Amino acid sequence: MLKRFLFTVLCLLSFASFAAVDVNQATAADLDGIKGIGPGLSGRIIQERDTAPFKDWADLVGRVSGVGEKTAARLSSEGLRVNGKKFSAAAFARAEARQKKADAKAEGKDAGKPAATAAASPGAAPATQPQPNASQTR
Repeated sequence: MLKRFLFTVLCLLSFASFAAVDVNQATAADLDGIKGIGPGLSGRIIQERDTAPFKDWADLVGRVSGVGEKTAARLSSEGLRVNGKKFSAAAFARAEARQKKADAKAEGKDAGKPAATAAASPGAAPATQPQPNASQTR
């Protein structure tokens, strides 16, 4: 009877140590409990999370210094989750590609605005060159 009880207690303790910790809901102590996360990294994670919750693993990797793809994979295997999801290299690559595409699109819009106004009037002289007066022409 005692052996069964001890076995049950040990099983419960071992399952508790593998409990998933969601990065968007975890306290600093919860994050510190994940192997590979210390006080410095947990502080950076919480600081970034306070600005906005993490959307996915790519968002976490992009915003938190000291966390790369390999670190994310290791932390995920230790029980860290982002919105309940484990790290997946394929999902990470897709999310990263989407983010790069969105960044390039936003960059193109911002960079294209001044150039579009100059290109809209191809025959017009640039504003920096003075226009000749009628009295200056022959």
